[in-house]
Amino acid sequence: MDLSGSGKPVTPTAGGCAASRCGSTADQVASLADEVRLKVQDHPCYSEEAHHYFARMHAAVAPACNIQCNYCNRKYDCSNESRPGVVSELLTPAQAVKKTLAVAAAIPQMSVLGIAGPGDPLANPERTFATFRGLAEKAPDIKLCVSTNGLALPECVDELSKHNIEHVTITINCVDPDVGAKIYPWIFWQNRRVRGREAAAILIEQQQKGLEMLVARGILVKVNSVLIPGVNDEHLKEVSRIVKAKGAFLHNVMPLISEAEHGTFFGLMGQRSPSAEELKTLQEACEGDMNMMRHCRQCRADAVGLLGEDRGSEFTMDKVEAMEIDHEAALARRLALRAKVLSELEAKRTRRHAPAGVMTQVVTLHRPAKAVAEGRPVLMAVASKGNNVINEHFGHAKEFLIYEVTGASAKLIGHRKTELYCGGGESCGEGESVLERTIRALQGCEVVLCSKIGIEPWHKLEAAGIKPDGEHGMEVIEDAALEVWRDMLTAGKLAQSAPEKRRA
Repeated sequence: MDLSGSGKPVTPTAGGCAASRCGSTADQVASLADEVRLKVQDHPCYSEEAHHYFARMHAAVAPACNIQCNYCNRKYDCSNESRPGVVSELLTPAQAVKKTLAVAAAIPQMSVLGIAGPGDPLANPERTFATFRGLAEKAPDIKLCVSTNGLALPECVDELSKHNIEHVTITINCVDPDVGAKIYPWIFWQNRRVRGREAAAILIEQQQKGLEMLVARGILVKVNSVLIPGVNDEHLKEVSRIVKAKGAFLHNVMPLISEAEHGTFFGLMGQRSPSAEELKTLQEACEGDMNMMRHCRQCRADAVGLLGEDRGSEFTMDKVEAMEIDHEAALARRLALRAKVLSELEAKRTRRHAPAGVMTQVVTLHRPAKAVAEGRPVLMAVASKGNNVINEHFGHAKEFLIYEVTGASAKLIGHRKTELYCGGGESCGEGESVLERTIRALQGCEVVLCSKIGIEPWHKLEAAGIKPDGEHGMEVIEDAALEVWRDMLTAGKLAQSAPEKRRA
């Protein structure tokens, strides 16, 4: 099976960047063709820049799945787990439309509605496309997208195109059936259950065919891959090379979630998750072939809000049914906010790319860049609630954004989930064991940037070799990180090699 199309020239299309690097950072968004830039500039999953400002919702209308993955255990009535395949309540298409309108009215930052489960949307085509039809009619400003394992994708591409679906995510974990047989116990194909290597071969063929068909129609394709140590870790470099050659827009390599309490086969069998360093190393290896998505949160199939937050509990159907909404006013608020944010981001990009020495009157969210100094990279953890600023108390953070900072840039490379250390009230400060777990989660980081931090965590972070910094609250993340890096350079802290803990 020639997956790479050997012997055929690969040319760029609206849906891919085969001839040059493409991706989701601010500079790359600015360099895209206008048609493509308009598709990604307010999509929080396809644009790293947009994810700070725009929200999404997942509509849980697709219960059935046509394959079994060893890393998946679907749950339809769970509110306690934050991972793909989990929802609190299944929705009918009519309920999904009603809930989407309610969320979009309450969260004007919302720009995208996706269907990602809890099963596979294209294994539930009637429910999926009924939802899309309703939303296209009642909320035409909301982008529609779908996430699929790809088995039923080729037969659905025409319907996806017909409904103006501009973004499709395919989970592709392998391009070798021998590797696939270790990941997929079975698929349900042409009214029969197929197992082992044969099942993997069929799935791979369908995924690649679907990818090619989507790209040919100008639909942007993001490829998700689950990094499973000892199974497909090295193999994912080949996956990245092939999907890039076929025009995929973005590659998202995600860590395996393998805690036994989730009840997955891999979890129960003791398959470990990758370390943060292993994930970073593989992402960097794949990035040589195409740009990587670094800001994925591996969201629930009913996630609501900005990436990194989940406001789903505010929009259960009983609460939605009781809401009185002025939909016309809500639409006006969404459009006004969207225009304001996009204008500010465009001004920032214009300022960044202005020729040296040219004075401009463009409003910018960043201070002028200083001359680039030499020094080693530093990992910094950032507590943020969104809008690309440092606006979260250390003790309130459920996750930290991880930036790799040099004199030239502050680059988002991932995130680390943590347990809530401070819940407020009289009990605040009694979470020492949680604090210790949080510090372990930040292993490798040398600085924590947050809006505020208490004395106890400050001392324990320092004891662990991590510098707490609460001096840059409400500042733009990149600006603050670069300033802290320059201060470290001036203080002589970057002349030596990175601390041993950073390579642990």
